[in-house]
Amino acid sequence: MPERLASFASDGLLLSVRDEGPLDGPVVIALHGFPQTSASWAAVTPRLVSAGYRVLAPDQRGYSRGAQPQRVADYAMGALTGDVLALADAAGADRFAVLGHDWGAAVGWTLAGRHPDRVASLAAVSVPHPAALRRALAGPQLLRSWYMGLFQPPVLPERLLRARGGAFARRLLAGTGLPSLDASLRLLTDPRTATATLNWYRAIRLRGQLSAGRTRVPTLFVWSDRDTAIGRRAAEGAADFVRAPYRFEVLRGASHWIPEERPDELAALVIAHLRAHPVDEEPAAGA
Repeated sequence: MPERLASFASDGLLLSVRDEGPLDGPVVIALHGFPQTSASWAAVTPRLVSAGYRVLAPDQRGYSRGAQPQRVADYAMGALTGDVLALADAAGADRFAVLGHDWGAAVGWTLAGRHPDRVASLAAVSVPHPAALRRALAGPQLLRSWYMGLFQPPVLPERLLRARGGAFARRLLAGTGLPSLDASLRLLTDPRTATATLNWYRAIRLRGQLSAGRTRVPTLFVWSDRDTAIGRRAAEGAADFVRAPYRFEVLRGASHWIPEERPDELAALVIAHLRAHPVDEEPAAGA
């Protein structure tokens, strides 16, 4: 029987993880986004656990206190996906399902594209395949993604986020509809954590960072039509980069923060997806 995990090692770092559900259940690794932690899955996880799944929700690199390197190079996508594979290894999971929101979805798309031998299925929330997002930047999506440019310079974004007790950070997050601001504000006004989390964006310029490859595992993509960060063109474009069973669901009236706003609907969609594509199912030939 596997042991319950509170942390795991990867690349010389120590990352924290929430480990819930039956230890012998199929493993679902739930990846949070920016600027959040594993707590963002708090309302979704109990529903997956009740359905018999073991849910591993790590505080990803930059968010775990024992894993906050300050160099941009430490946030290369190979390192981010390597952390997830290290978690799966620590849990004894040869194959696992990925559930990711925001940046966690980007990591999930990359895992599904590069490691279909390990990833049984993908449920991506809010953020589409990186190639679809990159293609959409030639249109109105560029205006929605303005903050990515703001986060690129060193030092100055951190100072701006801390200024006047985090007033700018509060306005930025409130404008997206984030239901609870306090935890995210603590992340963005802590100098060390802010640099680590912003480095996810700065790493976009690294070679191959957004080269996720075609997705060849069963995929569910859930998007919301009031998402201020991701427009419809980018969302609908994800289908062009999936070569496996694919389902696209739109939650009407929800903001970017689907796991907190619509946990029941999201969990129901994810459970149906997991049951249709079991973790112990053999990978497709050529995957």
